Amino acid sequence: MIARVSVVIPVVDDSVELGRLLGELAGAAHRPLEVLVVDGSAGRSAEPVAQQASVRYLTTRAGRGHQLAAGAAAARGDALWFLHADAQIAPDALAQLAATLGNGAAGGCFRFRFRGRQNPARRCLAWLINLRSQLGGIPYGDQGLFASASAYAAAGGFPDQPLFEEVSLVRGLRRRGRFVRLDASIGVSPRRWERDGWLRRTLANRALALAYGLGIGPARLATWYRRR
Repeated sequence: MIARVSVVIPVVDDSVELGRLLGELAGAAHRPLEVLVVDGSAGRSAEPVAQQASVRYLTTRAGRGHQLAAGAAAARGDALWFLHADAQIAPDALAQLAATLGNGAAGGCFRFRFRGRQNPARRCLAWLINLRSQLGGIPYGDQGLFASASAYAAAGGFPDQPLFEEVSLVRGLRRRGRFVRLDASIGVSPRRWERDGWLRRTLANRALALAYGLGIGPARLATWYRRR
């Protein structure tokens, strides 16, 4: 069984959420080998939080793909788990991950759910997101992607791009072995949907994905995303 798991968390001004997630990792039933916080903010605001939690702290320029790749390159584990700072993990999530990779999977992800009180909109959207990934669609980074270190390297790792950095990695992992969606869930913050409106945010995300699939570059899409 794979037991040496490196957790990589890219952050840009996510200190409050990061502190909560690091507390959950510290109290997990199965402890990671190491946690790497990769800070892309100019003010290095996550450094005190990382120091207080006694985890590794790296600095780099902003850009999720670049930050994830930098964290993976510095990791020492034989498995990699990539988490957003606002993720909420189950106590046995790391144990399930390690067992899955130990049984020969190349990588995988977790079931998507929204954090906080549930309502029909949250349940319906989470169900659709899980259905899409279960039927072969690309799970995105907020579903807690993971991989063995060897499969990650063989798949080419994360490309240095600001959006959709997980697409090529997931495709590469699927070509190299089983890619498993676990029953354990990752809680995702609904704050962006609440800010933008549930329907508007969902349709905009799908429009960006369609545009990326049609060949529009991630840098151009990132500009549209920031304007939105």
